[in-house]
Amino acid sequence: MKKKLVALCVFSLALVTIFTGCSKSKESSAKGEKAKIRFASWDTADGVDDQQALVDKFNAAHDDIEVTLEAYGSDFDTKISAGMGSGDAPDVMYMWNYPAYFGGLEPLDGYIDKEGDNYKSNFYETLWNYNSINDQVYGIPIGFTTHALFYNKDIFAEAGLAEPTADWTWEDLKAAAKTITEKTSAVGFSFQMKPDPYDFEMYLWSNGTTYCDKDGKLEGNLNSEKSKEILQMFQDMEKEGYAIASEKSGTDEFRSGVVAMYVYGSWAIDSLKEDKVNYGVTTIPAFANAGKDSVSILSSSGISMSKDSKNKDAAWEFINFWTNEEANKERIGSELPVLNSVVESEKIMEQPEYAPFYVMLEQSKGYTPASFIIKEWSKISENLSLSFEEIFNPSVLQSPSDVLNNAVQQ
Repeated sequence: MKKKLVALCVFSLALVTIFTGCSKSKESSAKGEKAKIRFASWDTADGVDDQQALVDKFNAAHDDIEVTLEAYGSDFDTKISAGMGSGDAPDVMYMWNYPAYFGGLEPLDGYIDKEGDNYKSNFYETLWNYNSINDQVYGIPIGFTTHALFYNKDIFAEAGLAEPTADWTWEDLKAAAKTITEKTSAVGFSFQMKPDPYDFEMYLWSNGTTYCDKDGKLEGNLNSEKSKEILQMFQDMEKEGYAIASEKSGTDEFRSGVVAMYVYGSWAIDSLKEDKVNYGVTTIPAFANAGKDSVSILSSSGISMSKDSKNKDAAWEFINFWTNEEANKERIGSELPVLNSVVESEKIMEQPEYAPFYVMLEQSKGYTPASFIIKEWSKISENLSLSFEEIFNPSVLQSPSDVLNNAVQQ
């Protein structure tokens, strides 16, 4: 495969860079010079201030290394791509799109091995799958969110219904959504009219299918009967009036009390608390006929090293600091902790708004997103977005079977 050949080339070049980088770093140390590390972040505003405080803490503790934070914000992808293209990428950078960027990143397996067995096992196992390509690790997990079911407690009480539980199926959700729509001024459920295909794959996984097989083949997978069942279910809920297709994430409708339930990541929690919404969170319902727990996609952030860094040992020292227990605790509130030890010490599983996201994390082991398999994922993703809109846009509502059969031919 092309990816394997590229990875082999990257690894070979990385070996040369490691030796030259180490000699330059030692030379700088002998002269009393600090190793200069550039660290690129996609954060903005308060997030950057918090990150700068951590960078300052690292610099204060190291006489031989100086880290400079570069906040790229919305220009992150543009600047990272330009830096990799010119051989001037930051030494260390936030990362999520490994399929697009792994050719410019340093494999980290050797560094991880030197830290000992307990280092890697302290991270939640599922996260490594989202920070690796071709069985090589290119990023250390920093934060994540799975998806879970949010529900409005006040609306459920008004409808005279018991609140959702972890053993709910989609049949339970549909029944509750119908009752809520009939007995209250709210609509029972909301989903995205044009869902991100990356996120939507979790529903296929939960029903025992996927977008593609291990070789990237869509035919017989994306348009399988199990796939069609899922899209037909969401469309039927919309047609029958107890679900609405949101043009955005569904958070606005949920915050305002327009809908009683929706599925989303932990990003919504802060805004719901600010609005004093009386909400609850539980795991995503399962498909009754699938005979398995529901599965969630992960939105995972990591921290990576450029293959062109001239100070790789210093870069790893900073990465190790940025992912340690203290830093994990510092970021609670902006990111869900990725270390088992921090989740335990901070009693995260005793906090009902966060625990379901970790349950979903445990239930979602072993799944590889199609974006990590299909080389031309950006084109496939764009086509799928249009396909989903044809199915869920209330002014169109095309047949899911016809749309998916057409989608595999594009």
